[in-house]
Amino acid sequence: MTIEIALRHRLGRFQLDAAFQVQGPGVTALFGASGAGKTTLVNAIAGLLRPEHGRIVLDGDVVLDSSAGIFVPARLRRTGYVFQDARLFPHLSVANNLRFGWRRAATQISQAGFDEIVDLLGLAPLLARRPSRLSGGEKSRVALGRALLASPRLLLLDEPLAALDAARKAEIFPYLERLRDQARLPMFYVTHSMDELSRLADDVIVLRDGRVAAQGGVFDLLSDPELGALVPGHGSVFRVRIAEHRQDGLTALAFDGGHLLVPGIARPAGTQLRVRLNADDVMLACRPPEEISANNVFATEVLSVHAGAAEADIRLRCGNVRFISRITLASLRRLGLAPGQRVFAIIKSVTIDPQLGRTGNGN
Repeated sequence: MTIEIALRHRLGRFQLDAAFQVQGPGVTALFGASGAGKTTLVNAIAGLLRPEHGRIVLDGDVVLDSSAGIFVPARLRRTGYVFQDARLFPHLSVANNLRFGWRRAATQISQAGFDEIVDLLGLAPLLARRPSRLSGGEKSRVALGRALLASPRLLLLDEPLAALDAARKAEIFPYLERLRDQARLPMFYVTHSMDELSRLADDVIVLRDGRVAAQGGVFDLLSDPELGALVPGHGSVFRVRIAEHRQDGLTALAFDGGHLLVPGIARPAGTQLRVRLNADDVMLACRPPEEISANNVFATEVLSVHAGAAEADIRLRCGNVRFISRITLASLRRLGLAPGQRVFAIIKSVTIDPQLGRTGNGN
């Protein structure tokens, strides 16, 4: 599925002027600070906002073309929308909230399809309850189910975890991952959370002041030093596999550049995870360090040096994985770093997939 977006719209002193294309299923994160234009953009895609100028094409179907006078209303666009608050009907049971979307679908899925979505989101134990008896995470799962049962061709999620505490977020994350991996549905996911971005996104569109500041795959984009000014706490995100659980209580995570050692993870060997390394948590040494507490030291190659006013972002290659290290300009001068140089990356801490509910120390 190809999605084409080109919009211009003014709201008071704010100007949205964004254009991009997205190919195929998967999660495209709309990432940026509050006021960057993320919600305005998804409201326009959903048909809840009529932009002053623009064109939106969903899989060849033109739903907006201001120059041709085309504006397909929201109810006919076949987009599912999950808001920050679940917006469930309080007088209906979970089952009837789900059936509300199911019965109004332009193309109604079968009872087997209904049961599959209930199973996908773990909703079977909740069907008889009213919304007042649900936790925040459970409400979010029901809202997701209702949106999916409307048989959408595109799912829009506007910061669906924003109102949840850490425990409820941990509860719903696995369901969002399962949805991403099994639904084969294009999704726009609005967020300003680096944890949500690094864990869920396949692709990222960074919005700044109503414009597209960057776009790319999550694994490539987050390791781009040019993104440092746009994404607080940037670094690198990459896939790992649990290789073994060691007798010393550490778990070895295999990736193309070697093995990361982290505190024991209660998951079986072979489990695939994502790891995030913040740029500030990667130290550098020109010679192999000795007698230090860190368990994770990797031989790397300097790919590029990006110096700012007070700090420098150093892009490194470890196997086929890219690391970013942020150091002071004083350290840069002292180490004399340049592209092609061999240096040792010392990993101070590793942020593991949030479903594990922990941040593992590399020390």
